[in-house]
Amino acid sequence: MVTGHGRVRGSYDAVAEEYLGRIGGELAYKVVDRALLGVVVEEAAGGVVADLGCGPGHVAGWLAEQGAGVVGVDLSPRMVELARREQPKAEFRTGDLLALPAADGEFAAAVALYSVIHLEPEELLPAFVEVRRVLRPGGVLLVSFHLGDEVRRMEEWWGHEVDVDFHFRGTDVVAARLAEAGFAVEARLEREGLPEEAPTRRGYLLARRPQ
Repeated sequence: MVTGHGRVRGSYDAVAEEYLGRIGGELAYKVVDRALLGVVVEEAAGGVVADLGCGPGHVAGWLAEQGAGVVGVDLSPRMVELARREQPKAEFRTGDLLALPAADGEFAAAVALYSVIHLEPEELLPAFVEVRRVLRPGGVLLVSFHLGDEVRRMEEWWGHEVDVDFHFRGTDVVAARLAEAGFAVEARLEREGLPEEAPTRRGYLLARRPQ
């Protein structure tokens, strides 16, 4: 287990229950996200999908409802506890993006929705190398992130004391790290934030581990 993300782990442990209540139903109004996740399910073709940075498991649960086998991984033990309670159709593991608790080539596809935003710039490439390791050849990865070029630190979140940084990144920067890690980027999408979301622009990349 990588131990360098204690601030992030502790912050998400602190807000886990509130996060579930506020964010757990977000896919109901995220039409674009559902469409992209549908692509991932189709690409997985019955194989297991990894939800990396799964939080309280709502995305993993949606994937499971579409018939996919799902393994969610999150840094926060409290998030994993809630995910296991809320989404019994999926499997959940505690783990770090830099040292995933999974075998080589275990997954047919993976999603990392807003989980890479907590990685330092120098951690982005090794994280994608690690994701490539756990994907089978031909497997796809969907990554989403906040667009920009800044770091926002939060010390209070929904009334809880936290200490966590949010790294905003450009699509080209994330695509370049994916390419360095051995992925072929196949699709890019950017959109404005929805009224129900934090007011940030969003970026999505769909990449494939070559055969």
